[in-house]
Amino acid sequence: KTKLLDYVTTTMYFSDKNVNSNLISWNRVVLLHGPPGTGKTSLCKALAQKLSIRLSSRYSYGQFVEINSHSLFSKWFSESGKLVTKMFQKIQQLIDDKDALVFVLIDEVESLTAARNASQAGTEPSDAIRVVNSVLTQLDQIKRHSNVVILTTSNVTEKIDLAFVDRADIKQYIGPPSEKGIYNIYLSCLEELMKCQIIYPRQQLFTMHELETMDFSKSEVSEYSLKLRNIAIKSKGLSGRALRKLPFLAHALFVKMPTVSLEMFLEALSHAVDEQGKEKDNLINGI
Repeated sequence: KTKLLDYVTTTMYFSDKNVNSNLISWNRVVLLHGPPGTGKTSLCKALAQKLSIRLSSRYSYGQFVEINSHSLFSKWFSESGKLVTKMFQKIQQLIDDKDALVFVLIDEVESLTAARNASQAGTEPSDAIRVVNSVLTQLDQIKRHSNVVILTTSNVTEKIDLAFVDRADIKQYIGPPSEKGIYNIYLSCLEELMKCQIIYPRQQLFTMHELETMDFSKSEVSEYSLKLRNIAIKSKGLSGRALRKLPFLAHALFVKMPTVSLEMFLEALSHAVDEQGKEKDNLINGI
């Protein structure tokens, strides 16, 4: 997160100092890549919000434009090119307001470059390659403006062609959450369920930092927190999206009653993680 914030701060600073972009080039393009469900799109949105707040003294407001790559292609010949042109005209209008900081998010950017590869192979109409070229050209044009940042995400990095990869100043891998990250996700979910009295009565759970301070020593007060840590260790490799779903699945599949104690819920959550692991293995093995 810090790396991404520092990157945008430097782009603004270089623009302010009128650094010659022909001598030192930067494209205002960030590429976040990694497996699905790891929070790439959410991170882009959070980055846009954080920067809008941080640069509020300079820009009156922020504008966030989200583009789904699939929406740029039309089944009608030559219609796709018009869609791209129309879309970038609207983005250009936003950029023309120098009081606005504009973020353009292109989700699943591999769709664009995959279409170009397929066109070259002769399996897609030439219209598709024109769309991709048009998008890349338009991105090159809007990068000249100092109040725009282009954020892109990809699940399949090997599908992105070099023409786009070269345009990205930062190529950041976003992997599955760490053990500490998983614990924090579960902790926030359990706090919410206790607040809503689905888990009752309320029990104290320690943060990972507090457990580390206690050297993970087992006691009456740390028992449930250590159980949750063991579930977090067992959950390594699961995406953030899957982790957020697991408390719901635990209740639906293993609790089956309106209110439950924390001890019983942790047992159910552990079963749900095991079930998720089996499903994942079955999908990988094609069962």
